[in-house]
Amino acid sequence: MITLYGWGPMFGCPSPSPYVMKTEIQLQMFGLEFKRAMADLDAVSKHKAPYLKDGDLLIQDSNFIRAHFEDKLGKSLNTGLTPEEEADAWALERMAEGHLMQCLGYDRWMIPENFNKGPVMFFMAAPEPQRSAIIKDTLEHVAANYQGNGFGRHTASERHQLADWDIRAIATRLGDKPFLFGDEPTAADASVSAVLISAATDFFDTPLVKLVTQHENLNGYMKRMSELYFAESLWPVPEIA
Repeated sequence: MITLYGWGPMFGCPSPSPYVMKTEIQLQMFGLEFKRAMADLDAVSKHKAPYLKDGDLLIQDSNFIRAHFEDKLGKSLNTGLTPEEEADAWALERMAEGHLMQCLGYDRWMIPENFNKGPVMFFMAAPEPQRSAIIKDTLEHVAANYQGNGFGRHTASERHQLADWDIRAIATRLGDKPFLFGDEPTAADASVSAVLISAATDFFDTPLVKLVTQHENLNGYMKRMSELYFAESLWPVPEIA
């Protein structure tokens, strides 16, 4: 039995985590049957989702989950791509997940109005007397990370300029094709579409919405990926205290 641990629909997206969405798409690309369960980040060493159990084997991180099944099944999610295209695909994944996600995460966690509307939900299970202190410590840690990697030192306009360059690069690579590398989705489509769908949700007040949706080809792309992989949600309903 394969079990994917993460979270289902939230914040106007199939999951609050693009990485969970990515893995959910890729497991479907493999043609695997799997069940979905709510993540308990304290139960795993990396304290992040997605993580997955394949029988008794625990695999953490979306990239290693994909690698596990490619090795196990002898099936690549990049079938048909040239080596140069595979290199481009990996670069697109890293740009979306590593660079564009910086802006997305900052706007959700560091803008008080957005945090109080969205991510604060993750703390509702904490005992009320300690909740405020836990939230304060967490936000200080998140802010320190952004300062440490330099992203938090940019102005809002600079952050969104960086995001705009990323999004325009994705739109240019997509062009008039159905998917990033042609008529069939590949591994990079799972990653890139998940980040774009997350950035385009109007649940949060952020310029990212317009930066994504101003590209007609990206609107069609997100719609195609959503219809293929998120036509219905099979996640259990989370219990929020």
